Order: sequence, then C-alpha cells, then structure tokens
Amino acid sequence: MTPIAWDGLPVTVAGLGVSGISAARVLRGLGAEVTVVDGGDGEGLRSRAAELGRLGIQVRLGDGDNLPADTRLIVTSPGWPPSSPLFLAAAEAGIEIWGDVELAWRLRRPLPSTGEPAPWLAVTGTNGKTTTVQMLASILTAAGKRTAAVGNVGVSVLDAVLAEEPYDVLAVELSSYQLHWAPSLRPHSAAVLNLAPDHLDWHGSMEAYAADKGRIYQGNQVACVYNLADPATEALVREADVEEGCRAVGFGLGSPGLSQFGVVDGLLVDRAFVPDRQKNAAEIGSIADVHPPAPHNIANALAAAALARAYGVDVKAVRDGLQAFRPDAHRIAEVAVVDEVTYIDDSKATNTHAAAASLAAYRPVVWIAGGLAKGATFDELVQGAAGRLRAAVLIGADRELIREALARHAPDVPVIEAATGQTGAVAMTEVVREAAKLARPGDTVLLAPACASMDMFTNYGERGDLFAAAVQDLRK
Repeated sequence: MTPIAWDGLPVTVAGLGVSGISAARVLRGLGAEVTVVDGGDGEGLRSRAAELGRLGIQVRLGDGDNLPADTRLIVTSPGWPPSSPLFLAAAEAGIEIWGDVELAWRLRRPLPSTGEPAPWLAVTGTNGKTTTVQMLASILTAAGKRTAAVGNVGVSVLDAVLAEEPYDVLAVELSSYQLHWAPSLRPHSAAVLNLAPDHLDWHGSMEAYAADKGRIYQGNQVACVYNLADPATEALVREADVEEGCRAVGFGLGSPGLSQFGVVDGLLVDRAFVPDRQKNAAEIGSIADVHPPAPHNIANALAAAALARAYGVDVKAVRDGLQAFRPDAHRIAEVAVVDEVTYIDDSKATNTHAAAASLAAYRPVVWIAGGLAKGATFDELVQGAAGRLRAAVLIGADRELIREALARHAPDVPVIEAATGQTGAVAMTEVVREAAKLARPGDTVLLAPACASMDMFTNYGERGDLFAAAVQDLRK
C-alpha cells in the first residue's frame, strides 16, 4: 500500500459516535484537516463537537448528507449505510471511503521483534463473534502473548494498532459493516462462524450481506476457518482469494475429519495443526473446559482454538485459555434457581439465529421472546424449538409475529402475552412472574428474545439486567 501524506489532507469523518471521535482524533494527530459530519443535533453531540473543536477539528451537526468541499478521503463510522447521500456524492467524485478498520489496518506499525506489524486473527459471523474473540484472546494470553480483543469489542482497533506498548497479535471482531469498508484488510487467519439473515436493510440483500462477511477471508495467510454445520461459510472460503498455502479448516461438534476441529467422547480435538494429520490428532481440551458448555458455545471454542493453533499456540495454552474464560453478561448466563426452576439471561440473543442456539441448549423451556423483529420471520425458529417448549411469554412491538408462528408450528404450547403497553422494570417484573407461573420444577425460564430491545428497554443490556433483578425479587 502506498503511504499516505496525511499532513494537510482534507478528510471527512462520518459520524460523531465513539468510532468517529476516535478516528477524528487520530487523523488530526497525523496532521490531516478533519471535518466531522453528523445528521443529529443535541446537547450530547454539541458537547462532543466542542471537545473536538478545541483540537482544531471542524464539526458540522445536522448535516450528514452534504460532502464538504475539498474532501479527499472519507472515514466512516460502521453504521452508515452505503446508500447514504454523502457516500453517493463521494462515489461520483471518485473519493475513497474507509471504515475505522481500514484506517487502523493502514496505520499498523512494525514490531521491533519481527519488523512486521502484529498479525490479526479475525472473526465474523451473524452470532458468537464477541464470545469467540474473547475466548481467542484468553488463549493467546495463556500462551504468553501480549494481546487484546479489539474491533466491535474491548479495545478500539485504532487504539490497539497505535498503542505505545505494541501488541504481539490481535484478536479482532469484525461486523459486516466494518468489513464492507475495509478493502485492504488481509488477516493472518480468519473465521466466519455462521451466516443467517441480519442487517438486510443495510446491505440490501442476503447475497450482499454474505459477500461482505466473506471479505474477511481475502488474503488470508494460514487458515480460513469455517463452520461444518453451515455450508454457506465453506462457500465463502471457496470463493476467497488467499495466499498460496492457506488452508481451509472446518470446525464442528462431531468427530473431526482431515484438517478439522471437532469433539470425540467429550474431548475437543485438533486434526488440522498436527504432524501427519492423516493419522494423528491432538486433544486440546474438553467440553468441561468451556463455560457454559452449550452446543453453540462449544462451537465458538473450537473456532477460537482453530485460529490460535493456526497462529502456532500450543495445546496446553488452548486448554488453559478456555478454562480461564468466562462470557460477558447477558450471554446464556445463569441468574438463579428458584423453586427448582433455572432462570437464564440470554438477552444478547437479538435475532432468530442466536435464539435458536440458546433454545437448543435447554429442555423444557418457558421461553420469553419478542421485541423489534427487524424484518425477521420466526417459522423456522419455532419449528426447530417446538419440542423443547413448555410455554412462551411474549413481549414487545412485534410479539404477534412470534405468536402466529407458534400457532402454526407449536399449537399445543401455552402462550401468554405480557407487559402490554409497559416498559422497563415494571414490564419485566410482570414478564418474570408470568413465566414463573408457567414453569415446573426442572424447567428453564429462558430470556432469548430473538428481537431487538429498543421498543421497551434502552438496550439488550438493560433488558437482561432488569430480568435478573426481577428474578432476584421473585427469589425473595
């Protein structure tokens, strides 16, 4: 890549969110003439604008559509869609558009030890990205590497590549948005965990969404890791232009074939990065090392292990890293057991694919579901889970879509609609009480809404926190 002459370069940053502010500060520090544009206007944005103004950065609020004069480059926040008028004007003018990931990739610095920038081990997928990247970082730490989980999680990717004390290797979570705007990205190795319809309003079609996910494999050096249970991920590997010698490595919950990671008699097994893999395999851990040991989380662990082994991490570090890892809140987290009923918070399950994985881990289930469907349909989800359902408690603006799917595919499952017209703590208290009435000893009450939360709660985190608080009140 040709070095950029940043001094005096007119750069427009799209978006005054966390990533936009970070990009603006970095670009100004490089000497660029930075203008930040944002369509919003309010007290919070004005405060941020004032802070950037003191650094010599111009901010235009309430004006996110018009291309500032003399712009030579646009750096965008991930959420801005390609159809934005600003980007259409830039394309017509022949101006490049980068995301924060592309900017970070181009600003990488050589490590003193190798003379090369720190390698990136990258992860994408519709679900499981954050957990897998955090597992990977835990494994790399156990191997004695200075690392961080970056991108959509943890440390800003820009902060990571510019850190005063350099990282040896980075575990990078990448969304489809970020990949769309990262044309130069070439990871050491990468994984696509799964593919299911999501963000189609942004991408325009499932084909475009999958193509952006598949960008993560471009230029991979050692391994393209894919999900044996999801043929679409393998198809992306086949379409990728990789460096010579890069291998396709599958992971799945069955016994592994050649160049695969899998499970044998409760053990996690590597049959890809071992001598004479035609005949040999390596035990890299056990199901008991994975917390929690739900099927989809075991798959996450295998994907993380595959990337770590591609980087050269030994077997002991894989096991130690998995044993040390604990997931973030609101990801299949056990809240409490009350009257022999287990209450599980998986508020992070904001789409049907994530909810299906969560439902597959428990039986029988009183399912709390609903919210903003984001254009999703629920027939396939309900069909797959019908045999596990004791009952369903439906909430939120699009509850009717789930109720109709239950009527079609699980007509014998009792359905309660709760918290009509209510929000926040009052709503969740009613929801948990209704679920408790339906549950029997040995059941699981599972908050896996399959929907976004913003119709009733600030975000999925608040939804999960209020669920946990309501369960504790029930316990009292």
